[in-house]
Amino acid sequence: MSEDSSADTSSCASCGIAAVDGIKLKECTDCDLVRYCSDACKQDHKSQHKEACKKRAAELRDELLFKQPESRHDGDCPICICISLCSSIQRNLTGGMLQQKLKKGSSNHR
Repeated sequence: MSEDSSADTSSCASCGIAAVDGIKLKECTDCDLVRYCSDACKQDHKSQHKEACKKRAAELRDELLFKQPESRHDGDCPICICISLCSSIQRNLTGGMLQQKLKKGSSNHR
């Protein structure tokens, strides 16, 4: 079987057997371009599939690596959430300490 970007995923890439009731095809774990009915078919087809598989696997890695977040809201970013939370805690702590100092200072002046 020839392999291209519009590969038939409803049949085994090696032997061509169709996915029917009793036959479940397993997809290539690296590229998801092709499916196989058995480990033997996967091994037999490996030499034909290797180049396209490497190319597609690299594309998938790049898509994951360079994917922009869907939302640009600071609340979605774990780092921004932490910074915001830490800033809030720090303000509360320093504000509380300042209030204590002011109370101490005002009680000393009486």
